[in-house]
Amino acid sequence: MSNSSSISHFLLLALADTRQLQLLHFCLLLGISLAALLGNGLIISAVACGHHLHTPMFFFLLNLALSHLGSICTTVPKAMHNSLWDTTTISYTACAAQVFLFVFFISAEFCLLTIMCYDRYVSICKPLHYGTLLGSRACAHMAAPAWASAFLNALIHTANTFSLPLCHGNALGQFFCEIPQILKLSCSRSYLREVWFLVFSISFVFGCFVFIVFSYVQIFRAVLRIPSEQGRHKAFSTCLPHLAVVSLFISTAIFAHLKPPSISSPSLDLALSVLYSVVASALNPLIYSLRNQELKNALEKLVTASSEAINSIFCCRAFRM
Repeated sequence: MSNSSSISHFLLLALADTRQLQLLHFCLLLGISLAALLGNGLIISAVACGHHLHTPMFFFLLNLALSHLGSICTTVPKAMHNSLWDTTTISYTACAAQVFLFVFFISAEFCLLTIMCYDRYVSICKPLHYGTLLGSRACAHMAAPAWASAFLNALIHTANTFSLPLCHGNALGQFFCEIPQILKLSCSRSYLREVWFLVFSISFVFGCFVFIVFSYVQIFRAVLRIPSEQGRHKAFSTCLPHLAVVSLFISTAIFAHLKPPSISSPSLDLALSVLYSVVASALNPLIYSLRNQELKNALEKLVTASSEAINSIFCCRAFRM
């Protein structure tokens, strides 16, 4: 028997058993993480540099891209390190930090997605009040509580989880530190306290989900009343990226944690966890850039300006030589 005070490290779930597959997974994670860093980084740069993108929708999109970057940088580097060096260990402190950061960024992402839904609702259903309801100060007042509540949620869950006595070993059935996997190691009934915290968080998420569904019902009703086909297409084009991102995030997370035990398997659990914690953050910039013409134009200008700046630097160096 051991307890949490005697545990110095945890054992994470290996992504593969053979060395060849480990290196393959390393390359796949590297490609996905680079795509996520590039896509989200371009969105942040485009919104920050493009003055015509300083609107509520793109302000929240910038915050969403920051949460995606944080989520990727929390889980992927350690998984890549373990695959490359053929190890599965993570220190107790690093595991606690990973739990805190992952819950923080995932909570912030869902809060921001809910706020972005409200932004789309006001834009389409109450366009005359858009400037009043979503001014710059109102946007800041909505974004700040989203990050603050995510921080508080992560702090409570992390502190409560790592205060539990752990006496069922130190092996986690996940490639990163996750609260449900740590709770399985607890030997005390006090773990029910964390379960109640999780139930409260799930209830909050469900409430946000109901709000999103209700908002989109109102949005679609308003869009269908638009007389011109071009107007309907423009309205749908601003909503579909957000709806696709919400659907991808919620469906993969729910299925990963609430799927029937009869279809559960280590390989399926691993694939689903990679899908909702890694792949979704890489796909979201692509979804938004493909469906939003303003963002697409801003990204093209940013890439063109960057390439011209790089070419001018090389030309100056060549001229000096």
